[in-house]
Amino acid sequence: MRVATSSIGKAYKGLAVTELAIRAGHVVLDLGCGTGADLAAFGEAVGRDGRVIGLDSDQDALREARDRTAGQPQVLLVEGDLHAIGLPDRSVDRVHTDRVLQHVADPGAVLGEARRVLRPGGRAAFAEPDWDTLIVDYPELPVTRAYTRFVTDRVVRNASIGRQLVRLATRAGFEIADVTPITAVWRDLRAADKVLGLKRVTSRAVAAGYLSARSADEYLDHLKSKPFFASMTLFIVTATT
Repeated sequence: MRVATSSIGKAYKGLAVTELAIRAGHVVLDLGCGTGADLAAFGEAVGRDGRVIGLDSDQDALREARDRTAGQPQVLLVEGDLHAIGLPDRSVDRVHTDRVLQHVADPGAVLGEARRVLRPGGRAAFAEPDWDTLIVDYPELPVTRAYTRFVTDRVVRNASIGRQLVRLATRAGFEIADVTPITAVWRDLRAADKVLGLKRVTSRAVAAGYLSARSADEYLDHLKSKPFFASMTLFIVTATT
């Protein structure tokens, strides 16, 4: 589900950078950096005297990130496990995650590692969706609720991580500075489908027994022929040490 390129992605990415309050000379750790969508902005913010560390387990994504940041020597890309960050205690000034904790095996452990490597006075921004807030307008509520339940049960590993962030970050030793909800609204089916994969996910929901084939066909036909509305909320939790 491609959230980063959608309206919700454009809305929250700049805000997350602002919330981090990165300064020249800082060391910034981007956990689950992927293809490096945020690394260039972080590199510009820390300047030549700072350092940006992008950590990810996907070699292909890291290769793309290296190409993307080739002109920024202050950006270092590392292959590794977010549950066991290979950095010393209190060695970074800022930590960032972007829709990563929804996929990891143990979000609490990753947050614990983030807390460990942050220096006193450090700051973190965790941006995660809550897929249980996904709503799609359809007259038959049991059908649209079944669709969302399938997403939260089967499609996304930690589907409700957005609402859990404050609790898990506090347990890891962070102090919560702010929580900002960002709600995406779609009124165009094609734009929503690029992010939500409505047709594809509905077919999977039928195969998994969450929807009947007939109800799924009627659902998709309605979405194509009637005024469309859907929304979902992502949360940015800003935390300090």
